[in-house]
Amino acid sequence: MAVEIDRLIHEPARFRLMAQLYIIESADFLFVMSQTDLSFGNLSSHMTKLEKAGYISVKKEFVGRKPRTMLSLTEAGRKAFDQYREAMRETLETLPEK
Repeated sequence: MAVEIDRLIHEPARFRLMAQLYIIESADFLFVMSQTDLSFGNLSSHMTKLEKAGYISVKKEFVGRKPRTMLSLTEAGRKAFDQYREAMRETLETLPEK
């Protein structure tokens, strides 16, 4: 039986974004941008797709007079990433050795 891979997470940029948020509680947009090597527009686009899917939470606030965007995985996002990891593990384990 084929293992179902979450294609939303499987896209490389979204995978990097999800993986970064998986290991930390929350992160500033600029920090995530530097950690994932994504451009402002690219990160923003992928962030929006993941937010619409309910995988990440986006909180916009002001610190002093400067805007700050904080990103974090939702409970659904953490569960989806765990399932993705397991599906990838199962898929790779079924490959024959060369």
